[in-house]
Amino acid sequence: MKTTDLAELAAFEAVARHRNFRKAGEERGVTASAISHAVTNLEARMEVRLLNRTTRNVSMTDAGAMLLADLSPAFESIRSALDALNQYRDTPFGKVRINVPNSIAPFVLGPVIGSLIQKNPKLALEVIATDQLVDIVQDGFDAGIRLRESLRDGMTAVKIKPRLRFSVVGSPAYFSKNPIPEKPEDLMHHRCIKNIFATGKSYPWVFNDNGNNIEFEPIGQISLHDHELMIETALAGVALAYVWEERAKPYMESGELISCLNEWIPFEDWLYIYYPTRKHISAGLRAVINALRATPEI
Repeated sequence: MKTTDLAELAAFEAVARHRNFRKAGEERGVTASAISHAVTNLEARMEVRLLNRTTRNVSMTDAGAMLLADLSPAFESIRSALDALNQYRDTPFGKVRINVPNSIAPFVLGPVIGSLIQKNPKLALEVIATDQLVDIVQDGFDAGIRLRESLRDGMTAVKIKPRLRFSVVGSPAYFSKNPIPEKPEDLMHHRCIKNIFATGKSYPWVFNDNGNNIEFEPIGQISLHDHELMIETALAGVALAYVWEERAKPYMESGELISCLNEWIPFEDWLYIYYPTRKHISAGLRAVINALRATPEI
């Protein structure tokens, strides 16, 4: 097989996985037009259409699906063989793409990125932070980071640090005019920020009373998706916010925010880094997992 044949097959395999020429090009390090040209050449040489293309979608023909089924194990074997060479290098080599929620990315990945790159100077780390749930396989990620409740079947999950919890915070100015709540039901008499996902769907403030969850749904005039904006709103003395404790900690330490109801707020379930169970694990991804992994004592 000629080198050009292999390059065209690799281009097709990338497009078929991503269902997108641009994403395939980003993965291959070339332009979308170069990927399209390679696939077109392959189709012309094989005299069979492999992909159906519209202005919005890319889908496989029956012939394309059959070819992908045969190619996927072969390319996975090639990737595995190339990655095996890492044992002869001083450090892992290559790019690792990670998806992580934007609201927790700074205090999950922030503490480890510096040392990870220093120990692995040939490792390229690409982090996409978004609070929207994504399909890591379809979107071309090597792994994702989520709470266990968001994990899907067919994924291998590794527990990572830190373990997080929420905090209810307000400014001294707010509490100079309003009493500090002592129990969750007191929140009914306070202006509270409604937490929403990017879709607009809300999620409750969760408390715990002797093992029983208590959910509080703010019904006020402020609905926010971004935790940083929630904190800014709380700092302005407008309302109470329910945010990740780690994100609010610098403001609590400086006295700009006051936390309350701490004894009612449980820790969340563990965070996990997850990846497809059948996927080959590169040395680079293993290095990322080891840097994030929760220690046995935690």
